[in-house]
Amino acid sequence: MKVPKGIVPAMLTVFNKDGSLDEGGTRAHVEWLIEKGVHGLAPVGSTGEAVAMTEKERTRVVQITVDQARGRVPVFAGTGHYSTDITIQLSREAIEAGADGVMVILPYYYSPPVESAIRHLERVKKSIDRPILLYNNPWFAGFELSPSVIKKLVDEGVVDSVKAAHGDPMRVNYLKYLCGDSLSVLYGHDYAPLEAFCVGADGWLSGLPNVFPEESVALYNAIVLEKNLEAGRKAWEKIVPFAYYFMYERTGQPQKPHWLSVFKEALNIMGRNVGLPRLPAEPLTDQEKAALMKALGKN
Repeated sequence: MKVPKGIVPAMLTVFNKDGSLDEGGTRAHVEWLIEKGVHGLAPVGSTGEAVAMTEKERTRVVQITVDQARGRVPVFAGTGHYSTDITIQLSREAIEAGADGVMVILPYYYSPPVESAIRHLERVKKSIDRPILLYNNPWFAGFELSPSVIKKLVDEGVVDSVKAAHGDPMRVNYLKYLCGDSLSVLYGHDYAPLEAFCVGADGWLSGLPNVFPEESVALYNAIVLEKNLEAGRKAWEKIVPFAYYFMYERTGQPQKPHWLSVFKEALNIMGRNVGLPRLPAEPLTDQEKAALMKALGKN
């Protein structure tokens, strides 16, 4: 059984100018990430714009990712949906496509009681014979499961790994304290991976490694494998100008420009043609692009 560890980008999806799925561009992004040394891929999650896609498109992107990866890295497909039935359908299709596991966000929008969310996960687990990566994201789901509840799901064999997406690295620490090696815990935000690795994270699964895959791998290697804090800090120094811009220099509530647009525009500036996100996320203005280029050291 494969569980996610290391650097696992929440893989973005490439679209054509008309908004249609760019299969070739998505394949090229998969290939580039693998060439940069990432340890796994998580397509069709939040950064992959799953909620802007049809169910057929979501499954197609999983098929493309698995086919292009060719077993070189494991693929954990985003299959979460509010509907339990649709989540099960997407999960089965992802496994049929060859995914090594599924990433399931808690039922969102209506924010059901925790007991209902637990039964949602249990029903998904009964429907597939692959690992479930719990996407524990209070910002998108509206609630999150506590470390003690997650431990119960681990003990019962429902959940094998978790993307701890709140942002606070101490959630990683408490999950590792309660579950130890029985749970793979991946830090799931963009601003404190160094701290998360220092308190025991098994990996980093978020959008930012799409932009800095090589540097993210260096950070993981330094802290987790080499136990070298100074080397880890030097690796993070290469990422931090962008991370600081991303977290603190964008303005408004919600922050502007949209984070999906920022990730894609950053890659475009760096010479990786990944297009634009689907509407309603919009392109950066010239002024916004200038600020982003400064954060990337490109001006």
